[in-house]
Amino acid sequence: MAWTEITRQRYERTAQRYSSDLTDEEWAAVSPLLPGRNLLGRPRKVDLRSVWNALQYIAAAGCAWSLLPKDFPPVSTVRYYFYGWRDSGLLAEVNRKLVATAREREGRDRRPTAGVIDSQSVKTTENTSLSGYDAPSQRMHAFACRSMGKRIKGRKRHIMTDTCGHLIALRVHGANIQDRPSQRMLAFACRAVDGAPVVFGQLAREAPKLRHVFADGGYAGPKLRDALIGIGRWTIQIVKRSDTAAGFEVLPRRWVVERTFAWLGKCRRLAKDWEKTIESAEAWIFIAHIRRMTRLLARH
Repeated sequence: MAWTEITRQRYERTAQRYSSDLTDEEWAAVSPLLPGRNLLGRPRKVDLRSVWNALQYIAAAGCAWSLLPKDFPPVSTVRYYFYGWRDSGLLAEVNRKLVATAREREGRDRRPTAGVIDSQSVKTTENTSLSGYDAPSQRMHAFACRSMGKRIKGRKRHIMTDTCGHLIALRVHGANIQDRPSQRMLAFACRAVDGAPVVFGQLAREAPKLRHVFADGGYAGPKLRDALIGIGRWTIQIVKRSDTAAGFEVLPRRWVVERTFAWLGKCRRLAKDWEKTIESAEAWIFIAHIRRMTRLLARH
């Protein structure tokens, strides 16, 4: 996107205390989806808007919990709500409803029928509990294709988006788990577990009407189709780069999911996987995408 006088005014956020803070329009989009006051126990004293602003600050700035500014609620309070919403599935539910609302405002059906799948390998720190090395072994080099083996020690973020780029399904796993090993590599990849079927398994709940999926060459072959037999019925369309193409080439549909990764990358918390658990890693991705969806809905 080129920065012009119009786009600068649209995305300028100088009125808030921090640029990550919610505007009134953004809070109006997300506040009805957060839990109300509990009828049992002590009344809630903390303002949920300030808690959500704190989570967005950590996501945007990429800072540690201990570096949260003092004008936010206490770190223990913000962490309490983060883990509670993560474990209860509230973040995934908020993301699902915001995506449905955005699709409806764009004149589309609330439930998508087509999607785009891809994965992103990111580095981890020494604090993480699960990681792997995304590279073919020495015996696999002879059959390794260019789309496999990014030589990154860390985790993979496997996501499914609709054709608009809105996040539908998500799964984080070790980088050693390949998207789909090729048939000639199966003899040497017996310990590798496919990451794509886990994402497809979430579609029954997240997008039950979705039947057509666009993917790159890493998902081609009968192995993935056989793995999906017991999960559901989908048609997978492989979008490949032309062998005669020179330089950069925009591939149909595949650019949508790449743009989503770029959107999520605006949150510095996701520049590297700092989380100890897989659940926390997925929760921050949901927070980053909810941040984008609230801004999108507020502009409309």
